[in-house]
Amino acid sequence: MRIGLVVNPTSGKRTGALIGAQAAELLRSRGHDLVDLSGADATSARDQARAAVDSGRLDALVVSGGDGMVNLGLGLVAGTDLPLGIIAAGTGNDIARELGLPVRDAVAAVDRIELVRRRKIDLARTDTPTGPRWFGGVLAAGFDAIVNERANGWRWPRGQMRYNLAILRELPVFRPIPYAVEIDGTRHQTKAMLVAVGNGPAYGGGMKVTPDASFDDGLLDVLILHEIGMVEFLRVFPRVFTGAHVGHPSVEVIRGRQVRLEAEGIVAYADGERFAPLPLRCEVVPGAATVLA
Repeated sequence: MRIGLVVNPTSGKRTGALIGAQAAELLRSRGHDLVDLSGADATSARDQARAAVDSGRLDALVVSGGDGMVNLGLGLVAGTDLPLGIIAAGTGNDIARELGLPVRDAVAAVDRIELVRRRKIDLARTDTPTGPRWFGGVLAAGFDAIVNERANGWRWPRGQMRYNLAILRELPVFRPIPYAVEIDGTRHQTKAMLVAVGNGPAYGGGMKVTPDASFDDGLLDVLILHEIGMVEFLRVFPRVFTGAHVGHPSVEVIRGRQVRLEAEGIVAYADGERFAPLPLRCEVVPGAATVLA
């Protein structure tokens, strides 16, 4: 195959560079024509990969990194027949894991790519003034998004500790957020601790926030954790790692095809990446992408 490869060298505390290099060596040694599309930054990598995809000369696009790289790849192949291969080399790797793909294993990942088993999956699309933006996993638009925004404003410390400190910083001042959540034309107004839109089940390294969401059911799962006290919130939130939080009486999950979220001062994150400020509208596009999974 003629394969375009994009590697994020900083994924997974920089083990992404090592795993990406191992995968590239394996692909070349097995006779594939490899086109290195990695750039100095995300913008240059996206531009190079976009040009390669548009040329029609690739048999597959492969990304090596975490959920952010998968997000980049899904956005590039969305609406095309070009399949996306995933070498999961990040910290969270939620999309790859939920697709049943190997994690942090270059050999197993390349083996899976070479099987060329195609799977159509849904994506969620948001239209912006610069064009559509896509996500494949979960969009966070509550306390989790606020923590991400806080952590990403700091240069130090790096890694998970930065997010832990951001949680400690936000917890004492966090208040329930007034939302308008519109799903397939039905408007819900509420105060909530957390709102998430799931095309897939998990985010944040194994937190099954929308545990029953499916990549190929043509629907988005909208989870709303309505207003509760902070002590109760701290009791409920850890249950997200097993999906048991959906049994709490203040948790509501509504399925739909089109979602609009409105709230003041919230910047949403999707697939671990800074996505867009609210208000935003997204809709599911069934079978929008093909993955090698």
